[in-house]
Amino acid sequence: MRILGISIPEEKRLEIGLTAVYGIGRSLAKKILKENNVDAGKKPKDLSTEEENKIRKSAESYKIEGDLKREVSGNIRRLKDIKSYRGIRHLRGLPARGQRTKTNSRTRRGNVRKTMGSGKKTVDKK
Repeated sequence: MRILGISIPEEKRLEIGLTAVYGIGRSLAKKILKENNVDAGKKPKDLSTEEENKIRKSAESYKIEGDLKREVSGNIRRLKDIKSYRGIRHLRGLPARGQRTKTNSRTRRGNVRKTMGSGKKTVDKK
């Protein structure tokens, strides 16, 4: 089964498999399956073509994949253009939502430790 060019894993339950599509999480997957009266525990390989088409059609009615990625990047670009606080944090590669940065924020800054050295001084040899 494919939705917008993304293959849904055949061996996983539909509820979990649909989350392979960017923009569909667990709650939206449940909602889509409930709308189409499809059991969440069913596997994609067990679906009829009619059920497959219903799921595909209702999933594509939401903003997912390319459209959603474009909107998110557009929002970030707008914040950068107007030089808002959040935009500047995005430009500098720092956390944008008020987290502390003295410690933590390793994923955002990379594993850069900007604290004291190890305590050993290097001695130049001539």
